Amino acid sequence: MNLSVTLRRLLLEWHTASVYPLCTTRGNRMRAKRRTEQIAADSTIPSSHLYSPAPQLHPHSWPAATLTEKRRHPGSFVPRGGLGGSRQAHGRSATFSRSQQEPSRSRNRPRRDVGLKSAGASACQLTLAENDRRTLDQNTHETPFHGDDGSTFTLSWVGDGTGVILVLSTFGIVYEGGSSRLYRSVDYGKTFHDISNVINNTFIQKDFGIGTGPVTSNQVILTVDVPVTDVPGGIVFTSMDAGESFKQIQLPFHPSQSFTFHLQDPNCLLVVGNDAALWLSVDFAEHWTKIHEGVHSFMWGPGVTLFFSASLEGTVDAGRRGELLLKRTTDLGKTFTTVHESIFSFGYIGGFLFTSVMEKLGEPRVIYVSSNRGETFKKAELPSATKEQFYSVLDGDEDMIFMHVDDLGDTNFGTVYTSDGQGVIYSKSLERHLFGVEGKSDFTNVTSLRGVYLTNVLEKDGHIRTVISFNKGGEWSLLAKPGNANCGQGVKNCNLHIHVEYSHSRGMAPMLPLSEATALGIIIAHGSLGDSITSSQVDVFVSSDGGYSWTRALRGPHHYAILDSGGLLVAIPANKEHLISTVKFSTDEGQCWQSYTFTEQPIYLAGLTSEPGTKTLNISIWGYRTEEDFKTTWVAITIDFEHLLTRECGDEDYERWLAHSSIRQDSDTRGCILGFRETFRRLKKMAVCRNGRDYVVSREQTPCNCTEEDYLCDYGYFRHENTSECVEEPIFRNQSMSVCQTGDDREIQTSGYRKVPGDRCEGGFNPPPRPSSASRRCGSGPSSGYETIMLTMVCVGVAVIVLTVSLFFIMKKLFCVERTPAYRFSALQLQDDDACVVINPQNASTGNGGIYPSDSDEVSASFKRQSCSCICMQNSM
Repeated sequence: MNLSVTLRRLLLEWHTASVYPLCTTRGNRMRAKRRTEQIAADSTIPSSHLYSPAPQLHPHSWPAATLTEKRRHPGSFVPRGGLGGSRQAHGRSATFSRSQQEPSRSRNRPRRDVGLKSAGASACQLTLAENDRRTLDQNTHETPFHGDDGSTFTLSWVGDGTGVILVLSTFGIVYEGGSSRLYRSVDYGKTFHDISNVINNTFIQKDFGIGTGPVTSNQVILTVDVPVTDVPGGIVFTSMDAGESFKQIQLPFHPSQSFTFHLQDPNCLLVVGNDAALWLSVDFAEHWTKIHEGVHSFMWGPGVTLFFSASLEGTVDAGRRGELLLKRTTDLGKTFTTVHESIFSFGYIGGFLFTSVMEKLGEPRVIYVSSNRGETFKKAELPSATKEQFYSVLDGDEDMIFMHVDDLGDTNFGTVYTSDGQGVIYSKSLERHLFGVEGKSDFTNVTSLRGVYLTNVLEKDGHIRTVISFNKGGEWSLLAKPGNANCGQGVKNCNLHIHVEYSHSRGMAPMLPLSEATALGIIIAHGSLGDSITSSQVDVFVSSDGGYSWTRALRGPHHYAILDSGGLLVAIPANKEHLISTVKFSTDEGQCWQSYTFTEQPIYLAGLTSEPGTKTLNISIWGYRTEEDFKTTWVAITIDFEHLLTRECGDEDYERWLAHSSIRQDSDTRGCILGFRETFRRLKKMAVCRNGRDYVVSREQTPCNCTEEDYLCDYGYFRHENTSECVEEPIFRNQSMSVCQTGDDREIQTSGYRKVPGDRCEGGFNPPPRPSSASRRCGSGPSSGYETIMLTMVCVGVAVIVLTVSLFFIMKKLFCVERTPAYRFSALQLQDDDACVVINPQNASTGNGGIYPSDSDEVSASFKRQSCSCICMQNSM
């Protein structure tokens, strides 16, 4: 008992008897250390500033957010991906945590690397000029958070280009007399002020305590950690001015998850309470309306359309039994439409609404897709899955969907399929796609170049290697070996393999691959050289052309960032066991690097952060030190490179760059991907200048002639190995394939090819269709009684023929025209389906396969996925 009281008092003293952090430049740091104990708070906010009116709701469109359902826990959704060791990045937020075991203050012997060493040189290392060092010294700002013993720091950027960062310090446990701390910066992290008084020095939720509105707004909402049994509802603090002032609001419920902002109208909030009811506010949390009970998950659709799944009143475990209702509202909960029954789960992405349905009790589950917001659904033509299998929507847009279908057994791999423009018909793209037990895959969309995806496959011998597609999944190939690195002796097949989610979850790589749309062609990633992925030598590799060629940029794991739209790359060594004090930066896309010592007192690294996007020139390094009294002090060090890159880029600093120009040398097809060429105005590698915040990507597009590579193999066909020809599947030879549409069973007219969704080629290759055949009645068409009646009426006589014909057309319209197409045959309809989909909802409970060269693997990997952009639906039961 005495120990407990003493511990509580000690924690309270550490938390409340400390001073506000002092932010200094490096030149004043030693004097600041002596003055720290004398600094007082300077950020008290008058109570009159705590209240501000909230504007009214204005409906706008809303693109789907991307979430992932945990594979082994149906109904439990988490944001996609993580970034950087103990840092977890979710859009505009990042979380840092101290190591569970405090690092030793003694100097440890460097760990010996016992793996296979790859030969070759890394990128060049340049000496930082003395003038540049002094410039960086004058623009390096350190903030020690003295006395803050929080175990977790959560950062959130507010607005676009405002420079406002909110930092929430929380504890693993809530103790009497304590509170969370809230800090605010208005200069991109150069200085911070403690504003905990504006939230009444209370505890804020650790898991979903801080939320910020869309990038165009300055709205912030903080969720107080309130015991559910003590008060009837929760408490939030809201801010309309980027955290300058806050207003306390009592809620009529306890939120069980973070608040979901409407993208175009941040005054509109949705959240599920611990009572499983869906609550809506249209005035930024001032007033709330319970719009539905028994809600399992929800998602915004276009405009103010809202989709959600709910259970029938009085039912238990309806989600596990597949008895949920999928509902839609277009007037913010005033009226509802049930768009599908007997569903397990659903998701909305790229304009497609997916749902997993049990058509009859006890039968396998199947996927249905709607491209018109749930007005009509079509059954997706995909291989079925048992209860142990699952589907996962990896990525999607308005043109197509990438779908992973798990293989039978506990294999940790499956097959990737790509859809047609309706999301219904699918073609095989990649076999043995790695998807581990954590519910994540390595499937990564390279956003810096159109049409590029990379992922990892699990080969038959148990080894993992990386493949890349430059044409949206049409073809896959191994990554090229970097020009400045070799695999060494005894390695038969030397390729680069990228560490993604599977490696990240096992601590082999501190960060996932990084690319940005404004940094044309640039990819930064951790990788290893050899026959397959290995953990023995993990280095940082950079590509400047979207993955066609690579350079080994840095030895060993690093945290990294892209600044100034690709004009500046920053990296810092990732080592939890050693103190660090040096940051590296490159102005030539990773070819050469300079090192800068940013502190005289090294820190244990927690992570690296910068403003979302690539416009900024500020980078913040977060970590902690163990002081002489054995207390741990959090530290933020922000470096402003704007004063180093002072010259604005001019026309002479840019060049015309033809994207995908490495793929072909023929002048007619060079640079042609998905039917057109793109030529960009891009910064030269050797230009030392800054793009600036106003930089806009400039491009020219020209169409290309069609070739076989602009087509995927249609259902019933596959692309023969090492060729572009689509060959008929053996099981479909000498058999007709038909599709039931509008009541007629029509033979499919296909030459085995269909154009890649989104492809804009013109002329050139045009595969001819097969001859058409006669049609016959099919589907849920008119009954036999209808046909009998028609025959009888025809026999009445010539006198009533006009009436008979009229009645025939009326009946045909009633029974056929409005009928939803039901696809009869497909190369993908291999067995009965028992799968549940998983896609992208906010949850209430808080190529053708085998195209790449089949080289053998060797180096071991006992090793799964992300951002990126993965939506996963899992079978329950």
